[in-house]
Amino acid sequence: MSELINNREYRQEVLKEIISELHRGKSVDEVKAKFEEVFQSVSAAEIAEMEQALVREGLPVEEIQRLCDVHASVFKGSIEEIHQPPAADQPGHPVHTFKQENRALEELIRTQIKPQLAAFLQDNSPQALEQLTGSLNKLAQVEKHYTRKENLLFPFLEKYGITTPTQVMWGVDDQIRAAIKEAQKALANDTGSPEQVKAKVEAAVSQVNEMIFKEENILFPMALETLTEDEWVKVAEESTAIGFCLIQPPPVWKPRRVNVEAKAQAEGEKPADGYLRFPTGILSPEEIQYIFDTLPVDLTFVDRDGIVKYFSGKDRIFSRTKTVIGRSVKNCHPPASVHIVEKVIEDLQSGRKDHEDFWIRMGPRYVLIRYFAVRNDQGEYLGTLEVTQDIQPLQEISGEKRLLDEDPK
Repeated sequence: MSELINNREYRQEVLKEIISELHRGKSVDEVKAKFEEVFQSVSAAEIAEMEQALVREGLPVEEIQRLCDVHASVFKGSIEEIHQPPAADQPGHPVHTFKQENRALEELIRTQIKPQLAAFLQDNSPQALEQLTGSLNKLAQVEKHYTRKENLLFPFLEKYGITTPTQVMWGVDDQIRAAIKEAQKALANDTGSPEQVKAKVEAAVSQVNEMIFKEENILFPMALETLTEDEWVKVAEESTAIGFCLIQPPPVWKPRRVNVEAKAQAEGEKPADGYLRFPTGILSPEEIQYIFDTLPVDLTFVDRDGIVKYFSGKDRIFSRTKTVIGRSVKNCHPPASVHIVEKVIEDLQSGRKDHEDFWIRMGPRYVLIRYFAVRNDQGEYLGTLEVTQDIQPLQEISGEKRLLDEDPK
């Protein structure tokens, strides 16, 4: 047994050396020889552990993200086949759904985007432009695929201490989102040259294809090794709220061996009967739930330790899924905006501010986002409350409407 452990530790060290050498500027060909000499195969779990170790030793996540495409090309062809449990091949299982979407993305790229791009470059006709624009709009549906991955799958991996791969992949997802938008912008810009359109479109589809490889050879095998059946059930149940990419909603997945009801009760999802007493009255758990859901605002509460503990669940402006509960708030945002979130919470927690406000346009909505420090009677910080509201209807109010008036004056 000790020989196996030592051998595994040695391989981990070599894997770290390879990434470090790439970081110092060595080419893929230079490190590939060492890789092939030492390894016959390497599991997705070992790749994740290697990245975790590099971060613990001080290498920024952004550096690993920058090397992501490079080390993917090194590992390609040498990631061992991991025997997936039969459940992952069942329609409705989240991994099966993710892979269905990947096949649909590949089909879209192969049969529509590539030939349509060639036709556009050949004659630049209005018809070719319209077809290619429509296909890029379809490609943009990958947003739903990435959002489910980031908000449903990543939280469970983080519970098991797998944080670096999720942060790296989220950052790359954002790069792909930006690449697709750049391609759409180049196509919509009448002054853009065909060469610019070609470069932007090819860059976008190349990055989408690379992410498909990383998901299916690194992320999904690692997740299948890690998540329990009950956790996959939760991912499947929450997926519909976000939606699906280029496919019809999958059937409900019902695993053969799962006791979701018992697990839900164990986790306290069913509130106990009885009333909660407040200084100004008493309310039942049901009344509290529906009071919060009836308020014309979205509420999210993050406790003093930065953990998401609650969100109101009706007609939200920004979607939330139950998997954010118990998750660090900094892991609920793209890497590029984490520092902003941390600064807002730090200001509220320290007492420098009691609230922070932002407002943005979202189509017909004018959204006000407010962050409040929640403190007890002794001034002790308990957490941060996010309150989001569409204030466009309020801005349109004029005149007066008194209590008994049927029409405003």
